[in-house]
Amino acid sequence: MTSITSTGTVGNELLHDEKIHSAFNSIVEQVAAYSAQITDTRPANLDIADDFKAMLFEAGKIKGRPLMYPSISSGVGNGALCEMADGSVKWDMLTGIGVHFLGHSNPKVIKAQLDAALLDTTKHGNLQTSFDAVTFGQRLVKHASKSSKLAHAFITTSGAMANESAIKVCYQKHAPASRVLAFENCFMGRSVTMAQIGDSAGGRQGVPLSTLVDYVPFWNKDRADAMGGATKFIDYTIKRLERYNTRYAGQISTFIFELVQGEGGFNVSNPDYLKALMEFCRANRIAVWADEIQSFGRTEQMFAYEYYGLGEYIDVLTVGKMTQACATMFTEEYNPKPGLLSGTFTGATVDFTVGNVLLDELASEGNYGPEGKFAQHQREFRKQVDALVAKHPDWFPETEGIDGFAGGVGGMMRFTPFGGNKAKIGKICRTAYDEGVICFYCGHGPFHVRMLPPLPVMKMEDWPRVFECLERAMAKVASGS
Repeated sequence: MTSITSTGTVGNELLHDEKIHSAFNSIVEQVAAYSAQITDTRPANLDIADDFKAMLFEAGKIKGRPLMYPSISSGVGNGALCEMADGSVKWDMLTGIGVHFLGHSNPKVIKAQLDAALLDTTKHGNLQTSFDAVTFGQRLVKHASKSSKLAHAFITTSGAMANESAIKVCYQKHAPASRVLAFENCFMGRSVTMAQIGDSAGGRQGVPLSTLVDYVPFWNKDRADAMGGATKFIDYTIKRLERYNTRYAGQISTFIFELVQGEGGFNVSNPDYLKALMEFCRANRIAVWADEIQSFGRTEQMFAYEYYGLGEYIDVLTVGKMTQACATMFTEEYNPKPGLLSGTFTGATVDFTVGNVLLDELASEGNYGPEGKFAQHQREFRKQVDALVAKHPDWFPETEGIDGFAGGVGGMMRFTPFGGNKAKIGKICRTAYDEGVICFYCGHGPFHVRMLPPLPVMKMEDWPRVFECLERAMAKVASGS
């Protein structure tokens, strides 16, 4: 039972009705019986091919373009395996860019979704809410405040909206400063403002540029080594920041730290590099905003700033994707004036009941730390990539701009075959889908195959089965078939 209301109300009696929860438990058991039938990948059922083709046509028609993958789920899966509406079963190594982090047909998620059905409304907002939204925010603050000064959480509907709220908080605190600092190759979302900050020409094509952004390089070990070491690279970047701060004195409101770059290539930074940049911000009254929309929950600590040991510097933080509901978090110092943050919707009831389950699952013992489950999965992933490199060295030519053919941290995984060629990486992803693995790409050259697997339900023995499918796909790409 995840929904909460006050005792002495009809609502409390409803939410704790034993007959209802007994029925819910029966439903969960029945779903589990169907889920258990899915044990491995399988090809599409040709008998329903025409029906599925019609579904894809309608989906593309209403969207205005074909789906990127011919991917419509049947509604059932089993952990990391997902059945599609064409009857095929695939390893879900992308999890909707992370939103299905607890896998498919998870009994705890099914139960939380049923609990949400009891409440009298579907959507919740700033004028009326269920207490589940409050407990969701409380859980976030409880975990975040262990190693930072973050004290509040404003709940919203998407990562982009969380970032929009964050930039407003920074603007208000440092008004009239309006410039923004960010890393090269960052991704911030697809709203008008975030598309301008994100370092992707395609993401802002045709968008009027009204947000003032200056970029500095993300950490790059090869570049640092070429300069003579980490200290040289840090000095170079600090000088860049000093020039910006002199040129635009008093006009820089915030530095957006995408602590582990997502779309940019699952790039992991150097703690000393980040610390030096954050100390510069602190000394010059520039807000330190950590964007953890994609990295939250996936590194070797719940928060990426914990992984780097930088909690003391964080003024504003955004989380989303896997959390179901999204949030802008801030310290007491950055708590904005009334009226700045609001919105009709904070999310649906189910966002909070499932989001609370997700946060509890992340906080359970054994996930984090150098020997935690997520770190172990990263090591097993790298082991599988290394085996591919040894078996097919011609698929992995020397590639400039990468620190090893496998990369990432925790549940953020990428590998770089065929020199990071964009066309071949894209073809691998499409072919892998046909062979039974859902993955995607990231990076801006070199490009990488990207995976965000459902680590809480992923088994170590699943990895060889996943890579068997990937190897078949890569063999087809290598042969040109």
